[in-house]
Amino acid sequence: MKKITVNTSAKLSTVSKNLFGHFSEHLGRCIYEGIYVGENSSIPNTKGIRNDVSAALKELEVPVLRWPGGCFADEYHWMDGIGPKETRKKMVNTHWGGVTEDNSFGTHEFFELCEQIGCEPYIAGNLGSGTVQEMSQWVEYMTFGGVSPMADLRRKNGQDKPWKLKYFGIGNENWGCGGNMRPQYYADLYRQYQTYCRNYDGNELYKVACGPNADDYNWTEELLKIVKPWHTKAISLHYYTVPSGDWNHKGDAVDFTDEDYYNTINKALYIDEIITRHLDIMSVYDPKHEIGLIVDEWGNWFDVEKGTNPGFLYQQNTMRDAITAALNLDIFIKHSDRIVMANIAQAVNVLQSVILTEGDKMVKTPTYHIFDMYRRHKEGERVFTSADSDSKEGIPSLSHSATIKDGALSMILTNPLLKEEQEVELDLCGFEFSSVEGEIVSAEDIHAHNTFEQKENVTLKKFSDYSADKGKLKVKLPPCSVIALTVK
Repeated sequence: MKKITVNTSAKLSTVSKNLFGHFSEHLGRCIYEGIYVGENSSIPNTKGIRNDVSAALKELEVPVLRWPGGCFADEYHWMDGIGPKETRKKMVNTHWGGVTEDNSFGTHEFFELCEQIGCEPYIAGNLGSGTVQEMSQWVEYMTFGGVSPMADLRRKNGQDKPWKLKYFGIGNENWGCGGNMRPQYYADLYRQYQTYCRNYDGNELYKVACGPNADDYNWTEELLKIVKPWHTKAISLHYYTVPSGDWNHKGDAVDFTDEDYYNTINKALYIDEIITRHLDIMSVYDPKHEIGLIVDEWGNWFDVEKGTNPGFLYQQNTMRDAITAALNLDIFIKHSDRIVMANIAQAVNVLQSVILTEGDKMVKTPTYHIFDMYRRHKEGERVFTSADSDSKEGIPSLSHSATIKDGALSMILTNPLLKEEQEVELDLCGFEFSSVEGEIVSAEDIHAHNTFEQKENVTLKKFSDYSADKGKLKVKLPPCSVIALTVK
């Protein structure tokens, strides 16, 4: 039996709700068909935004949503996406499938989406192919309430009052699709562009610089030699879990072997080392920790579903994805003293999405139910835990996270092992309790997934396989399961 000691009086850091953020890009069927269908669609919608998707994201309490990319952000010219839809310019989405982008979903539609969901907007500006003036005017258009050409244009387009915008990324993946830049060159451009992103009418921008790709530690070091805390509030990090390690043959999302499964778990856990090493570098150049880290693209990346457009990145979502989502979120919580936001890629129909759609049908994926479970950790205080450590199949045999909020202790336990049930004893030091409630995400088959015909193959269910005695809890974890306990 494994033992975990929990000391609820030793509070370590606040778990920002923004660690459970999401990402939406003009890629495949994420925006069009997935989120936005237009006001004339037969699919029920409000101002063109699907009612079912909007309601599901609102139910999930999505705290922050990133848009318009991704690689698309650095070829997006915001003025093409405002004004009457019939006069908006069309463009070719060169990054994702070469399809025509009609710009019917733009700035106004994005803020409408955020309002419907009840989340904060996080916008990525175009540094790669845009100008300083273009970025500066976009900020003015969105946030200035006085009299100016951009504010007047916004009013002409139907939005009298300025929007509140906090999070603004200046470029995306500028080491790659955002311009193939060297860190020194990007850092100088960043300093220039951010200068003209003004704070209007009390709206203070939380500026985000493009940080490293995965374990490119040189990018972080060279960037922070030039970009200082008075230039930026945070830097971004992108890391995708590719089980095969081969970007040309990433592996199937549903048809995978036990070996593939454990490779995926190993690759997902690698993000812990990546985060730790980047934070160590950041501490050298920012010893007061004034610059935060945002993991604004993360998740599993498999081969696309057979018969779908390779540029649309549409993949199914199984219990394997549920397990890796829990492992990633536990790692973010572990580093919640330094990580200020994380955004899974992506919200709908792309990569490790929480929602899939097909015509008027919608289904919540196993990953959706993990995010639903982890809502209990939002804005909680991470508390000290000490756990027995062992490993099987080359991975830690148990992952966990613990927070306390409003007098309630929330524990989430993940058993990533394919075949072994595990029994865990939780010693809640000095924490008196009278009630325990449990939930579980699990399935007998690791390949289990939800379809439009069978929507609840994997879902959030009640869990009661635990016992309490003298301040201790004993819990039985089925193979490949994620269990949440709320102790009061």
